[in-house]
Amino acid sequence: MSGVGLSLGIGVRIGGGHASEAVGTPLGVFNFHVAFRRDAVDGQAGGGAGEEATLCQGAFSELSGLEATMEPRSIREGGRNWGQLQRPGAVNFATVVLKRGITRSRDLWWWFQLVGQGGYASRLRAEIELRDSTGARVMGWTLARAMPVKFKASDLNARGADVGIEELHIVHEGLEHDA
Repeated sequence: MSGVGLSLGIGVRIGGGHASEAVGTPLGVFNFHVAFRRDAVDGQAGGGAGEEATLCQGAFSELSGLEATMEPRSIREGGRNWGQLQRPGAVNFATVVLKRGITRSRDLWWWFQLVGQGGYASRLRAEIELRDSTGARVMGWTLARAMPVKFKASDLNARGADVGIEELHIVHEGLEHDA
């Protein structure tokens, strides 16, 4: 059975493939991987494109904030009394929050500290992969020029028995989604 897709007339096609892909089984969101990579920066020694950054030695247990919101622009047109014209406006990206159990690694803190002290070329590309039960990549998202804006260590409580969780909040300048 051939797939049916929507052509937007600008070289972009939505859908396509097999009909079973459009209706397929929902994916689990419990198996994901996050990697931080350096982008090439003009004039920066040793900063090759796609070079793996030595950051995030541990796995994250939770990730939230993969969203983009467009603010529509409403335009009133003279003589049009039934509603307003809607045009695309600016796109904003949510702050992405990463959580993981506290480990001996201080890599997230070091990245936050480096940026806070004005470190040159300390922005990274965050690559997020959703994986299936076998560990194979299913789809992914890329955050362009990610920058940490908040680091939070776990609350300490002598009466508690919970695992300590640390958080890193990052902002970015672009969100890409690929299958």
